[in-house]
Amino acid sequence: MPSLQTIMPSPSSCPCGGAAFAACCAPFLSGDAVPPTAEALMRSRYTAYTLGNEAYLRATWHPSTVPAEPIVGENDPARWLGLEIKSALRLRKRQANLLESPDADTVEFVARYKIGGRAHRLHEVSRFVRETHDGVARWYYLDGSFPD
Repeated sequence: MPSLQTIMPSPSSCPCGGAAFAACCAPFLSGDAVPPTAEALMRSRYTAYTLGNEAYLRATWHPSTVPAEPIVGENDPARWLGLEIKSALRLRKRQANLLESPDADTVEFVARYKIGGRAHRLHEVSRFVRETHDGVARWYYLDGSFPD
């Protein structure tokens, strides 16, 4: 297993491509803050994947769709390389049947990674829902589809 030092991002960058890790995804991963938008949740979930943070991924996956099997393998060979968030506005214009609700959102992204020296891309259109529990509104990943 790699040491914590080898899997933690440098203080100057966040794996999601945002600001410094401490000012970007770290407050969400530590539980000190709640992602205010579906895009912020998407970015923090990508960061959780890069760090192998199974607990965060489970906590932010909607209970109705969270898988029973492990999300991140203990010996996951993927090395995450970068995240590109596509425009949500462009996506809404393309999908006439998208629900227009303040408690539902869609984020299209492309995540790049390597396995065994070979590069791959994951292009997904993710659906998110916002629910309020104990007075706190939280976004949850619901599911995703893979555009052609």
